[in-house]
Amino acid sequence: MNEIINGLIQAIELIVTLDPEVMDIALLTLRISIASILITSLIFIPTGSFIHFHEFWGKRWLINVIQTLFALPTVVVGLLVFLLLSRAGPLGFLGFFFTPAGMVIGQVILIAPIMTGLTISALSGVDKTIRDTIVSLGATEFQAIRATIKEARYAILAAIITGYSRGISEVGAAMMIGGNIRGHTRVLTTAIALETSMGNIEFSLALGIILMSLAFVINIILNRVQQR
Repeated sequence: MNEIINGLIQAIELIVTLDPEVMDIALLTLRISIASILITSLIFIPTGSFIHFHEFWGKRWLINVIQTLFALPTVVVGLLVFLLLSRAGPLGFLGFFFTPAGMVIGQVILIAPIMTGLTISALSGVDKTIRDTIVSLGATEFQAIRATIKEARYAILAAIITGYSRGISEVGAAMMIGGNIRGHTRVLTTAIALETSMGNIEFSLALGIILMSLAFVINIILNRVQQR
């Protein structure tokens, strides 16, 4: 018990004194997570909206596949991106292997099904009479779609929160794609795994506290926006 208490005290000291290595790891984690969620939101919220508002053959099967991919293992994503970005892979010429950019690609792939599926669910939850009423009043199809999205905006924001939480907490893909290189691709989750295996418990606790704090603060901000 004393070891845990001492570890927590030393962890807090590392945070309060703004230990350079701890801060570098935390800032890199935040940059990668924010970049991933922005890219995913810009691409896959419109994708989910398109799927919801259009009828086509195989739509139900596509939605089922998207929902199944909610549980996509991070190591599978890591393996896929590893094969794509490695020197022998089809995208090896980009030079993204063992870089933060490659880690962003991995997180985007991981978050994409969640963002798409939850956007579809959010739009499906809007009462259809709202759209019918707007159309009956003379609105165009585009105006009806815009009104539906506006009604579902809080649920869509919840999808963004879920995607962010999924991205910042993953470790498998970050380890395989980034390589956990000190000062370059080491993020909070991979650093915690490494430092714990090395017995550096106080450092791991400091990183764990920061990881939980980042997740908590971003979720609070998004929830406040959602409430307003």
